Amino acid sequence: MNSTPQNSVHNKPDELDRRSFLHHTGKLLAAGGLASTMGKAALGSSLNAPRSGGRVLVLGAGLAGLTAAYELSKANHEVTVLEARGRSGGRVRTYRDPFADGLYAEMGAEYIDASDDYGHRYCKEFDLKVITAKLYDALFLRGRKISMQALKEKAVAIPYQGTKPGYLFGQEAQYTKRIVELIKNPERLPPEVLKLDNLSVVELLTRSGAPEDIIALYNYTNATESTARPHELSALKMIKNHHGGGFNEEVNEGRILGGNDQLPKSMALRLADNILYRRPVRRIVHDQQGAEVFFEERGRLTSMKADHLVIALPFTILRDLDVSPSFSSEKTKCIQTLMYGHVMKIAMQFKRRIWDEAGSLGQRVFTDTELRRIYHFSADQPGQRGILMSFTSGGDAQRLGRLSPEKRRDTALSVATSLWPNAPEFYEGAAIKYWNEDPWMRGSYSFEGVGQARNYLEIAKRPEGRVHFAGEHTSRHRATMNGAIESGLRACREVLGS
Repeated sequence: MNSTPQNSVHNKPDELDRRSFLHHTGKLLAAGGLASTMGKAALGSSLNAPRSGGRVLVLGAGLAGLTAAYELSKANHEVTVLEARGRSGGRVRTYRDPFADGLYAEMGAEYIDASDDYGHRYCKEFDLKVITAKLYDALFLRGRKISMQALKEKAVAIPYQGTKPGYLFGQEAQYTKRIVELIKNPERLPPEVLKLDNLSVVELLTRSGAPEDIIALYNYTNATESTARPHELSALKMIKNHHGGGFNEEVNEGRILGGNDQLPKSMALRLADNILYRRPVRRIVHDQQGAEVFFEERGRLTSMKADHLVIALPFTILRDLDVSPSFSSEKTKCIQTLMYGHVMKIAMQFKRRIWDEAGSLGQRVFTDTELRRIYHFSADQPGQRGILMSFTSGGDAQRLGRLSPEKRRDTALSVATSLWPNAPEFYEGAAIKYWNEDPWMRGSYSFEGVGQARNYLEIAKRPEGRVHFAGEHTSRHRATMNGAIESGLRACREVLGS
């Protein structure tokens, strides 16, 4: 492994620079360089066979777009996928090249939980094995090293004022219990609960008498999972989570043995020539008969028409596209304002797996440092070398994002050293992915900000004529691979039912 591996996807040769693309296509538009490629040859040989279904364009080859395209193709529709990148998968991003000895790391979407039915369904279809991830076995809070077992046995307490013994996650629930008990039917929330959408988590907890330490701990637990900060999160969303059971230290997480990228690659392989890579979309024109999409292709702007359009792009990208006519005012507002967080993953390669040695705090450590979650990623991979992964989000990710790649690596190694003092002796380098720097993402995944937990999901997924929407931001299983797949299936059903 090189000491300075690639630190972000957009620096890789298979990615396009978005700023250069916009500058270039702006010139093409000004010159009137719009051309239409409606012939069969432009669509690839796999689409030349007669089809009984309609013609569908899918924007984005992430899991949502691939699922929609895969199922529509099986339903005998003529499907074309336009993807700006030179690869499939979107936020499913497995790094292999930067690491030695066959090691790999998930620099994007990582987990398929035991309850993720859609993810498990397709893993079974493509003969992919899902392995269970190790639970947290240690804490590092305010400089104190605490074993999870000691915490559960109430032998030690979290060094945060006002916390209940024996638990890490959900400490704020004691201050929201009265409101949660008002919910009898989660599909029909009472007015007193609905109005909480106008408050942030910080505001609600403060009004409920929660001490500052409880709010701070929420930031390191649940807000980290959302990649947000507590003052950005809707209090209504938190209450819904408390009613339904949110993320906690006992969640049964898993990932695909050999790399999560095998799932989108399996779908992409079956779609073959139906996917057109390096085709960034510039403009969308739609009406009641269908849609025409203008995109860059080998240095010129061209277009393609379809009976239906499935947009599986994150709203961070869609909000900058030219759409004519504009979508409804509700949809436009949702696209322009839906919240996305900050997230950075740092994968550090070590010559020796020091976290497995005698005296180690543990393999998977929850912290209140800049790195937040730090864990042994390569537990299922053979060899002496190993990868220590960190997942940092919200304000900490944003602050690290302002640093140079070398400063980010220095910070990561410094935190690792505070947990494993001999870390510098065996450290060999690190790969970094800061998703807010990615030109085709510009954020982590979506979350429901203040004012967005009441109806944004319904608005986000609602079709606009023959234009359909997919992606984790349109699924009730938000921020997961499971949600992306579910949204692609829903978009497929919408097309087939129209």
